[in-house]
Amino acid sequence: MAAQFGRRLRKGAATTAVAAVAVAALSASQAPGVNDHGRQTAADATPSPDVSASDDSATGNSPYYTDLPPLKSPNPSPSTGPGPGGTGATESGIPATVLDAYKKAEASLRESKPGCNLPWQLLAAIGRVESGQARGGRVNAEGTTLKPILGPQLDGNGFALIKDTDDGAYDGNSSYDQAVGPMQFIPSTWAWAGRDGNDDGKKDPNNIYDAALAAGHYLCRNNWDLSQQSELDRAILSYNNSREYLNLVMRWLDYYRKGAHEVPDGTGTLPDNRSDDGAGTSPTPTVPGATTPAGSTPKPGPKPEKPGSKPEKPGTPQRPGGGTAPSTPPTTPSTPPSTPPTPTDTVDHLEDAGTAKLTAMAGDAFDRRISTRAETEAGKAVAKVRVRFTIVGDTDTTFTGGEDVATVATNSSGVAVAPALQAGEKTGTVTVRATVVGRAVPGLDYKATVTERAADALARTGDAALTCAPGGTFANQVEVKATYKGAVADGVAATATLIKSADDPTATDKGPYFKDADGRTVRTLTGLKTDAKGLLKLPKLYADDTTGTFLLRITTAGGATLTVELTVAAAETSSPSPSDSPSA
Repeated sequence: MAAQFGRRLRKGAATTAVAAVAVAALSASQAPGVNDHGRQTAADATPSPDVSASDDSATGNSPYYTDLPPLKSPNPSPSTGPGPGGTGATESGIPATVLDAYKKAEASLRESKPGCNLPWQLLAAIGRVESGQARGGRVNAEGTTLKPILGPQLDGNGFALIKDTDDGAYDGNSSYDQAVGPMQFIPSTWAWAGRDGNDDGKKDPNNIYDAALAAGHYLCRNNWDLSQQSELDRAILSYNNSREYLNLVMRWLDYYRKGAHEVPDGTGTLPDNRSDDGAGTSPTPTVPGATTPAGSTPKPGPKPEKPGSKPEKPGTPQRPGGGTAPSTPPTTPSTPPSTPPTPTDTVDHLEDAGTAKLTAMAGDAFDRRISTRAETEAGKAVAKVRVRFTIVGDTDTTFTGGEDVATVATNSSGVAVAPALQAGEKTGTVTVRATVVGRAVPGLDYKATVTERAADALARTGDAALTCAPGGTFANQVEVKATYKGAVADGVAATATLIKSADDPTATDKGPYFKDADGRTVRTLTGLKTDAKGLLKLPKLYADDTTGTFLLRITTAGGATLTVELTVAAAETSSPSPSDSPSA
């Protein structure tokens, strides 16, 4: 009964705003509380006031299904699963292949980005809202939808205006972009966010394994921790920049957390209502060759004329209230109507917006970020243009969050600021290329430098004297700690050499020595590295028969140097006492 009430309440919803009212009403009808996972329910999860979603989004802010979950908590039972017609007693059933894709994406992200804390139920919530779980699980054994799922073309007619960015490769539309697949990615986002989730060597937005993994990585970028409500809000808003969308996804997330079960592919429930209902557009995403889904009502066509009624004369304009309007001679426009240019159309070039020198040590985050300004031919800044930043070349440097591509919308000053760069272990020059999405203008390359890990200070961790008898073994091993600007310097390359003198750093050929793996004498060690705590413990030292004071010099990348004294001396022998001397 509760589910039916929910459907009646939504049936007249013609816009997203009406759906938002329904969300509020249903939220008020449920007592606030904490779910089994110790997190807020959607009713309590008020978005944080500091949420600032980007103008860009995974879906291009395309329409979505507005059906709400039932008021009653799910009670999964195999006997209550949906029948062949696609409707069932519970909304908690998720088609088997689709559910498997969500869970595999969660497992993959748990390994690659453990700090994100992505729950598979979030992917299920977004998949429900975006495509009704791949149109009720209409996928083949590999997870590819039986027919493409396409959102309406984003031509600015009631939707965002996004001109073609992929030459129709993903959406078959060479004029405008359309959201594609079960997770509804627009082509320009899929170009960098796409993943191969089923290991078939392809990144296909129409495959639920690929799309679910891509959605997971998209939601986990920027080092977001989805166990934090404010960062979860940001991630969802970045998928579709709408408060109503955020509230709706939170509803389904809460619902699936309380229970969900597997149903056969192709038998999932199909949503009825979309955020674009009544806007003069298709009420469901375009599915070529598809029929009206079960449970939905087709829009009525024009009413037939009454028998015997006199048809109006062709071309006679009608008044809204009946009768005819004054006749005016037809006019032929001198020029065909044209679509007004978008901000992207006006971009002539990209300019650097004051990016400082980009340098970081391997493993560290760059403390400067790339800033690019989009400008017209006259040098005027252009806002709301999507700029794509791509790390090119053989490097393991990424943006924060592990991605090598990021898309950012320019602000009111025409400036797009790329996410922070995270240096990898490969040293050298890294190139980051800025391009305008949907506009063929020359890209702008930025150079960043990754230097090897360095230390500026070395110190022994102990102060015990390093002494040994000729031909013996030093009792204590040399251990040092490396720091850089007072902080631990981990992974820093070091060299240890037994030198001839303080003024001659070449290796000596006598005195203390190390042994290699084959037991041979060596007096220079290379390829050493400090550990995670900045510590470096040298192998055991041995002494030959030469006595005296010797020097061990340790140097690191960055110029840190430490010289340690080693002493090789024969054991002291006591002099005979007078009482021990022979008597006269």
